[in-house]
Amino acid sequence: MYTLYILHSITLDRYYIGYTNDIVRRLSEHNRIKGKFTDAGIPWSLVYSESFASKKEAMLREKFIKSRKSKKFIIELIAQI
Repeated sequence: MYTLYILHSITLDRYYIGYTNDIVRRLSEHNRIKGKFTDAGIPWSLVYSESFASKKEAMLREKFIKSRKSKKFIIELIAQI
């Protein structure tokens, strides 16, 4: 099982989109300082997720959402839950 996830940083007021097979571990990694892009946004909170049977499905969904290049699209997606 794979999870597409959207994180939000109150600090940056930005969203991060990704996928993983272990959402708990991945959220923990994003909230740990490691010299990467997400460090500036700590704390990140999970605001949206979708489950998929395969990695390929999760990757395609991530690519689709990122291709929109729209904060408005992400906010509307989150509002649906």
